[in-house]
Amino acid sequence: MADNTELKKAGLKVTLPRLKVLGLLESAEDHHLSAEDVYKALLESGDDVGLATVYRVLTQFEAAGLVLRHNFEGGHAVFELAKDEHHDHMVDTASGRVIEFCDPLIEQRQKEIAEEHGYELVDHSLTLYVKPKS
Repeated sequence: MADNTELKKAGLKVTLPRLKVLGLLESAEDHHLSAEDVYKALLESGDDVGLATVYRVLTQFEAAGLVLRHNFEGGHAVFELAKDEHHDHMVDTASGRVIEFCDPLIEQRQKEIAEEHGYELVDHSLTLYVKPKS
């Protein structure tokens, strides 16, 4: 189960629903889950947590900086644990699957483009929408 210290560090009271949701996000094979995905997984594991509670907990986690919310085109919001290392995303338009990747050349080029325009890059989000090759 998730560690209480993460919740305490984020300034959140340790409750069973928060521990359950955090534990699920930490152990999930798919790192990008919708609130509905979290809810279904909790139900399947025998946990009695309502969908409204899952939404509320995820929103609280987002406000506390524990999770990131992504609103990819054509779909609903998905959540992933906030990590120290940066990564970008590819979204399979056929399946909706989200793939994480990091490419040093892309990262460097983005910094160069900002500098060429007289800016310093402070943050960015890159999402590629892809489809399987025919």
